[in-house]
Amino acid sequence: MRTELHVPSDLRFLTIVESWLLGCLEMELGDHIEWPRQSNRLRLVLAEAYSNVVRHAHRDQPNLPVLVRLELKERDIALEVWDHGKGYDLSTYMAPVPEQMPDGGYGWLIMNRLMDRVEYSLQIDGRNCLKLEASMSEQKA
Repeated sequence: MRTELHVPSDLRFLTIVESWLLGCLEMELGDHIEWPRQSNRLRLVLAEAYSNVVRHAHRDQPNLPVLVRLELKERDIALEVWDHGKGYDLSTYMAPVPEQMPDGGYGWLIMNRLMDRVEYSLQIDGRNCLKLEASMSEQKA
């Protein structure tokens, strides 16, 4: 299965994006995996990815669309989030130190912990792509 969603850069659309993603996956995988656990993981990852685009890449530009693309092969998912921002230089990323109680910087850490593979590509045809991959291979109990 392959599908995509174009959505405005507005956090009010987050629940729509989540419903779309989880609805597509539940339709395809719901009987084969431990759905509540997997859906919570994917909801958190998607919320981080989408809100980063809205708050940082498209800051003050709600007219710029966000493209979310989903591909499912067997039980492996690939989720892509495309934006039109200037991009983020990952070489400058420093993981937050919880003892210092920083306000931000947890998104990249969360996505890498919850997904099997995370890639970020700058400026492909004028857009940036965050690609998140995971295997949903665990069996339902």
